[in-house]
Order: sequence, then C-alpha cells, then structure tokens
Amino acid sequence: MPSPQHHQRALALALAYQGIPIPGTHFPMDEHINSTQTLLHQVASLLVYQSVLEGDVGAAFLELLQAIRRVERNNAAQSLDCLQAYGRWFNALASRNQSWQTYLLSRILRDDNPFTRQAQRTGLNDLPASLIEAARHDLEILQNLYECSSQQLSQWVKTASHLSTAPVAWNSDQTELFLDELKSALKVSDRWADGLEALADLYRRNGVGLLGEYRAFRWQAGTLFGIAHPDPVHVSDLVGYESQKETLLKNTEFLLNGYQALHVLLYGSRGSGKSSLVKGLLHEYSDRQLRLIEVAKSDLKDLPAIVEQLRDLPQKFIIFVDDLV
Repeated sequence: MPSPQHHQRALALALAYQGIPIPGTHFPMDEHINSTQTLLHQVASLLVYQSVLEGDVGAAFLELLQAIRRVERNNAAQSLDCLQAYGRWFNALASRNQSWQTYLLSRILRDDNPFTRQAQRTGLNDLPASLIEAARHDLEILQNLYECSSQQLSQWVKTASHLSTAPVAWNSDQTELFLDELKSALKVSDRWADGLEALADLYRRNGVGLLGEYRAFRWQAGTLFGIAHPDPVHVSDLVGYESQKETLLKNTEFLLNGYQALHVLLYGSRGSGKSSLVKGLLHEYSDRQLRLIEVAKSDLKDLPAIVEQLRDLPQKFIIFVDDLV
C-alpha cells in the first residue's frame, strides 16, 4: 500500500499544479503557470466589465491563457494546442492592426455595463457605493491584463511548449487619438482604480456602448444600427445656402446648449443639398455629443419607441427623415 508520505506528496503535487503554495513542500512551479492562473482567476472575478473580453481578440486572449495553463511537460498534443491558440490570438490582433493594449482600452471606453450606463447619466457621488467599488475592483484587474504584453505572452508560450525560440510577438505602431483621453484618465496615478472619477466624466462626455462607438445611426427593423463611415460632407462644403445654413446652425446650437430647439423642414428639388446639409451638422459638432439618427418614412410609426430609448441620455440627437414625401 502507498505510504502516508506518498499520499502527502501526491496531495502536495496536485495542489501545486493548481498554483496553491503548500508550506513545507519544495516542488518547482513554473512562473508562467502561476501567472496565467492568476490572470484567469481575476478575469473570472470581474463584476461589471465582463463584456470587455467578449470580442474575438478577448476570447482568443483567454483561450491562449487557458492553453498555457493546461500544457504539461513532454505532452506534444497540449503543446500544439498552445501554439495554435497563440496563432489565433496573433491573427485576431493582426486582422485589426491593433496592439493588445489599444484593443483593451477601446473596449473599456465603449463598454456598456451597469456602471458605465449610470456614470454617463449622473455624477459619481450619486452612484451606489457597491457599484463604485465593483468598478474599482474591475479596473485593477483590467490594468493587470493591459500590462500583459505580447512579448510576455510569447515567452510564456516558448516556455510552455519547450521551444528553442519564442514565437513572433505581435506589435502595432498604429495609434488611435480617441484613446488619448482614456489613457490620461486611467493614468492619473499608478493605479487605474484611482482614475475612476476621470473615467466616469469621460463616459458622460462620450457616451457608452453603441452611442460611444458611433456618431451616426440608422433605425431599422426596430433596432438602432451604428454607421461606421457616415457621409464625409461638411457644412462648409455647401455653397449658395448661406441663409439656410445660418438658420440650421443656430437651431442646432440651441439644441446643444440645452435650450428649446425647433423641428426643421427642408424642402427643394432632388439633389439640391437638403440631406447633405443635415449630415454636415454631424461633422460640425462632432466634439459636442451630437448624434444623428436616420429614420425611414415607413418607420415613423416607431418614433415613440426611438424617443423612449434615448430618454435621459446626455447626448443630443437629431432624428433625420429623408425623402418625407
């Protein structure tokens, strides 16, 4: 029969492979196994920002951590799984030409969750204390994920798969200016959690979820769809409509400043620039929370549902109906 010492050693070894330190035992534990397990446990404990990792890159990142965690010495099948998971993660980032850090920041900026939805509507002091604490907790975890560099992952894969050289680490020099404000908000100190107030202010100014990602929308089949590449026309591009432009700009200024704005009917022959003038407002006031929603004439019956969906949001909306007659 196995000795008690054998049972003790087997138990200690099993616990050690789970990353649990056992006093009095001296079995070597790979650093990458401990690190990946810690990250996976932290991701599992996210409270409000879980959807940050639901995209293709985030899913590939978690799959890679799990593959590194599963790999065993001299197990060729597990090593192959690890290498394939790394390839999928590399490919997901390369397809976007984004670094892991840029991708993660963009997801945080646009994430639609209970904290971000409430933070864009009201001041941080008016939010439930438990929600604020949950957001701080999640930001600490997301900071750890942010600091997990491509070079570090490449080294972990090298060690786990017993490679002689590390796989190519993905790097992208592409910068996205819209993330500069988020970087400044989060890096007010060494801890992202300390930048929560600045982050909440950013959500109030930029919006969250679909409204944070897009500026122009189309209402279709009862759903709001973002338009990634709206018409690039600018108000200044249109000539010969000075009076109409002045009136429309003044009315939009009233809307953006919180005053009563009027409904507007633009009429004229086809191709005279009516739609272009309205679409140009989006670029004229792109930095002032203006959003443009195009609704087809046949969908005007949904107007109450659209208004209800936009109620109490801090952004300002122009509901635009083209070709009314």
